[in-house]
Amino acid sequence: MIAKLAHQNSDEAQRIYTVFQQSYKIEAQLIGTDHFPPLSRSAKEISNAHTDFYGFLEHGQLAAVIEIEIVEQTLDIHSLIVDPVFFRKGIADKLMRYVLSAFATSKAIVETAAVNEPAIRLYRKHGFVITKRFTPSHGIEKVAMSLS
Repeated sequence: MIAKLAHQNSDEAQRIYTVFQQSYKIEAQLIGTDHFPPLSRSAKEISNAHTDFYGFLEHGQLAAVIEIEIVEQTLDIHSLIVDPVFFRKGIADKLMRYVLSAFATSKAIVETAAVNEPAIRLYRKHGFVITKRFTPSHGIEKVAMSLS
């Protein structure tokens, strides 16, 4: 089941934070870094975010989260994470289908690490194309992807 999460609530923000930590630790290993900026995000920062969070719940457990923002008819996917316990069950695909259909905007964008092949494959499956490669100040090469 997919539901909007009340991330302003401290308990809900903590649940989101826990899934972020578990998932992003795996992504950091995939990238090969000990310093992965998403891991430094606190539950308090999540509760204060101006974005929206949608969760995939399986048997009452938060299995995955997608964080989005809509700016000027563009769906900006800030994060899409799956608890490693729920990897390879198609949950990220379901969250992508949900936001792309529920928020029919003229454009959608996302960024991910250039070496995060599972994420890039998922976004390509939904029609995203790489629009640029860049390296932010933290030093991890990223790709920007867009769906028009």
